[in-house]
Amino acid sequence: MTAFGTVFMPEMAISWFDGSRWSEAEIVPSDSLRLHPGAHVLHYSSTCFEGLKAFRHGDGSIKIFRMDRNLARFAQSSRLLSLPPIDEATTGKMVIDIVSRFADEVPEVPGSLYIRPTHIGTEPVIGKAAAPSVTSCQYVLLSPVGSYFSGNGDSGLRLLLEEDAMRCAAHMGMVKSGGNYASALGLILKAKAEHQTDQILFCPGGDVQETGAANFLLIDGNTIITKALDSSFLHGITRDSLLTLARDMGMDVQERQLTVEELLERAAKPGCEAALAGTAAVLTPVGTLLHKGREYPVGSGKAGPTTARLCKALNDIQWGLAEDTHGWLTGL
Repeated sequence: MTAFGTVFMPEMAISWFDGSRWSEAEIVPSDSLRLHPGAHVLHYSSTCFEGLKAFRHGDGSIKIFRMDRNLARFAQSSRLLSLPPIDEATTGKMVIDIVSRFADEVPEVPGSLYIRPTHIGTEPVIGKAAAPSVTSCQYVLLSPVGSYFSGNGDSGLRLLLEEDAMRCAAHMGMVKSGGNYASALGLILKAKAEHQTDQILFCPGGDVQETGAANFLLIDGNTIITKALDSSFLHGITRDSLLTLARDMGMDVQERQLTVEELLERAAKPGCEAALAGTAAVLTPVGTLLHKGREYPVGSGKAGPTTARLCKALNDIQWGLAEDTHGWLTGL
């Protein structure tokens, strides 16, 4: 099976900001990006990106899921990184144009076409460690994908609870930037080598936040508990979608602080479930938590029925099997 995100469409949409205006978007070969070796992004990480998906419906139409929210977060990340401002409508047209160009390549469900808008600082200067890039580039890559997490079967993921470190700097958590992922990578690799975990659940000072690549949800009966939004972690759009569907189902959604102590206490209860939510992960069950050398099964240690029900409700909308009552789908 091809690894997630390793196959790309041969062309991408691209636009350049010269310091005063954006160029007209073009469709170019995906391997044609050229940067000066002194480009701001290569030295000072002036970069952000998004991840969203297009789905093929049974009638042959192609629908993009929650593009408006992804574009709003893309613009927010650009602003928080002091990159030149993007126009959401223009970027949205870039997304639609490139997806339309490769509409025939959108996989049948459960596969999808992963869409990766990216914004980078391009000014060739190494003297701006404390100043933003005046010029920039945005482009939109496409990658046909299947499941992000695979090979876990019914057992769910293994997460190490990390109380002494954060995924990234607290004021940067809500920015979708490559540096945030890189800052967590060493700890994740160490945990995989030493504990055979799939991910780290970052819980600085005992505050349960997020993993290296997805939001965390605890499901206890009819209650879902997840950290309330603040600047320290990513405001996941899949997270928001699932919480909305849970409320539609009459569930008690609690966005609040969750401590490691409460998490372990609830996880031990029969029927408790936990899952990771993200564009790539969708809703992936968590089966085991590791804390201070001890393993804690979450409920039965296997995928639970509420996780499956929420995942199906989300997929049914994405795949065109249920009515899109929230207006989440954008057609080409």
